[in-house]
Amino acid sequence: MSDLQQEAPRLDAASSLREEALRLDAADPLAGHRARFALDDDTVYLDGNSLGALPAHVPARMADVIGRQWGELRIRSWDESGWWTAPERIGDRIAPLVGAAPGQIVVGDSTSVNVFKAVVAAARLAGEGRDEILVDGSTFPTDGYIAESAARMTGHRIVALDPADIPAAAGERTALALVNHIDYLSGRLHDLPGTTAALHAAGALAVWDLCHSAGALPVGLDEHGVDLAVGCTYKYLNGGPGSPAYLYVAERHQDRFDSPLPGWTSHADPFGMDPGYRAASGAVRGRVGTPDILSMLALEAALDVWDGVTIEAVRAKSLALTDFFLECVRAYVPEGRVTPVTPEAHGERGSQVGLRCADAPAVMPELIRRGVVGDLRPGLLRFGFTPLYVGFADAEKAARVLAEVLAGTPAGR
Repeated sequence: MSDLQQEAPRLDAASSLREEALRLDAADPLAGHRARFALDDDTVYLDGNSLGALPAHVPARMADVIGRQWGELRIRSWDESGWWTAPERIGDRIAPLVGAAPGQIVVGDSTSVNVFKAVVAAARLAGEGRDEILVDGSTFPTDGYIAESAARMTGHRIVALDPADIPAAAGERTALALVNHIDYLSGRLHDLPGTTAALHAAGALAVWDLCHSAGALPVGLDEHGVDLAVGCTYKYLNGGPGSPAYLYVAERHQDRFDSPLPGWTSHADPFGMDPGYRAASGAVRGRVGTPDILSMLALEAALDVWDGVTIEAVRAKSLALTDFFLECVRAYVPEGRVTPVTPEAHGERGSQVGLRCADAPAVMPELIRRGVVGDLRPGLLRFGFTPLYVGFADAEKAARVLAEVLAGTPAGR
């Protein structure tokens, strides 16, 4: 068979898939939300699972925060501009996106700091006689580092497991399990309801890291009885680089939540300057020091893009996008050059696609040079699909350009 004969079916497939992408975009109820973001038409941005795109209205909002609230009102803005209550107010805006009632989420600090608070507090809540902390063995590294340090400080031992094995491993010595809702490499969605129920049946607590799921799919923290959870806001929530993370403390635990970082802003009377610590009530107990107001208010502004959007609609589009991208990859990319590590089953998939690729270090920079922005992990091409601004034509183009790059990159390079 000639090269021309071999290429004909691929060209037919490309034409058909491009037409399908246009049809899907025309029928997409979320398509109009792309205009809310600062994106250029020449770039396919598939790295929102690392850093979300800038909502277009945020710069003007921050100009007011800096010029008027800070520049003119200055110290008065702690009261008059609502700076002091921002951590709880913004937490209540995030709450519907993760299935939580108001009053259970506080925004502030980094994910790592909030993991530390949650793990130590959960160990204290679990009480005497429970000396092990279960962690998923494929966890994002910093979660593992923090958990190990927390274990040393509290006299617990770490047991690293595959997340699927955690329910069966939980027993009378288990204090808590720290689990990533979505594996950051493969995009595998772990069983939050089942794992949480199994931990509770064993008398242990469930602490979930939602960094790769909040804003991408329904979480159901209250519905499934999660005890504590943490998450970042710079991925699918588009809060900006280094935007503050959040901590969820289920209402039933708040009166016994004993933070290992009892800072002055979580004191019952922060301006009383009492040398003895008395914890405030509610989610405020998760606060530590002075809030990072500029980043926090940029996040608050960014959350406006969620007005009128349901997380169920986002999930439906996410699954459709990743399905379509995988279909295009199968149609365009020469067999054997990439292998999907992301599960095919919808119930096991987050909002990203990981492709194992021996030539990944050479391929991703070339993809980015050609306007398809994903990210690189060891031996892996990773593509995040943010349904608020990624469309089906983006997915088709990304797969097509990937095939073109691989065609120019000899196998095993």
